[in-house]
Amino acid sequence: MSGLPASAPCILPGPIMLNDPRSHGLWEKTAPAAPLTTALEGSAKSDVVIIGGGYTGLSAALHLAEAGTSVILLEAKEIGFGGAGRNVGLINAGMWVMPDDLPGELGPVYGERLLDLLGNGPRTVMELIDRHGIECELERSGTLHCAVGSAGRKEIEDRAEQWQRRAAPVDLLDEAQTEHKIGTRAYAGSLLDRRAGTLQPLAYARGLAHAAVKAGAVLHTASPVEAYEKTADGWRVTTAVGSVDAQWIVVATDAYSHGPFAAVREEQVHLPYFNFATVPLSDNLRKSILTERQGCWDTKEVLSSFRMDKAGRMIFGSVGALRGTGLSIHRAWAQRALKAIFPQIGDIEFESEWYGQIGMTTNALPRFHKFAPGVIGFSGYNGRGISPGTVFGKTIASHILGQISEEELPLPLTDPQAPAFRALKEAWYEAGAQVAHLTGARF
Repeated sequence: MSGLPASAPCILPGPIMLNDPRSHGLWEKTAPAAPLTTALEGSAKSDVVIIGGGYTGLSAALHLAEAGTSVILLEAKEIGFGGAGRNVGLINAGMWVMPDDLPGELGPVYGERLLDLLGNGPRTVMELIDRHGIECELERSGTLHCAVGSAGRKEIEDRAEQWQRRAAPVDLLDEAQTEHKIGTRAYAGSLLDRRAGTLQPLAYARGLAHAAVKAGAVLHTASPVEAYEKTADGWRVTTAVGSVDAQWIVVATDAYSHGPFAAVREEQVHLPYFNFATVPLSDNLRKSILTERQGCWDTKEVLSSFRMDKAGRMIFGSVGALRGTGLSIHRAWAQRALKAIFPQIGDIEFESEWYGQIGMTTNALPRFHKFAPGVIGFSGYNGRGISPGTVFGKTIASHILGQISEEELPLPLTDPQAPAFRALKEAWYEAGAQVAHLTGARF
């Protein structure tokens, strides 16, 4: 059932998400419109209620609706408001953790199971985009993990060897090959992952939303969940002016969690990350920089990432928050750093700037939580939300549909646990990024 109120709907379109140009920046300017949505009002029923309108929630809604399950999704703000609408747009395979380390962290069964699932994650994303005709500037040319110095070279050599042992299509490139791919002599080599790619992240989220609606899911925005309670037949989720009764609750709020599922946010240390987008580069520059359109990131501890969008804008980012003194510090650093990597660009203007929060878990791996029987969720993507969010949403749907048991999930069941000194660590990351960027040019 739709759960739509009898009164006239309150449509929530807008040219800038919550009137904040630094929340979604370029992605808000260039993404196709989201489906028209309303805030939840009154009572509704469905088989499943999903909390959160990012990749996990939207993927779960789509796959459940396609299987004939009734779904209502509740998003506190707007579709793609959290990390789904702010990230760099890299469709990565795997996690930050080295492949050989996963069995040690999760055990041999879960470790290899997660490696297989996330290693094939970009293919799942691309197949969804193709099947539903999602317009999101998809590039299938892979990603480049760029080595800074000898230590960085050793890191990518180890990562390449571990993935190649698992028959993954990754290639170790030397300095000259890397220069040819990127258009810079700044790196000692790179790891080309042919499974990966790039996309416009907010456009992808909105495309998933359109596909979910077409399949029969009902999406409500501006509907923050305030509580949930057990009923005789299942669960009731309540907002300020509405409620949904369902058999299952899917918690898909991740680093932007609050309210009754704030424990998901509290088990993650927030790492701020910003992006700047240049004006479109000239045709001449675009013939020598990232000609194959790979997305890139480096091996430095305070890492940087860069890629090109469809219009030829360079998107350049790193750790830090664009607020207070951080705004001017990070902007000035980004201008210096971009020029250091690509001297041929010269002085160039930024036309957009935005930032968000990456939720980091203690072991840099995602989590599976069961808050109560029938109340479940994946979280903790550690800056790699596009592919994991999509495949975990699909996995949740398969579990609810009875296709895979809890024991067959890619992660073991754990309870949320807040890390020690979380607030201090978050303050240190934000301040430390400013210190690192205050005088640093890039290398």
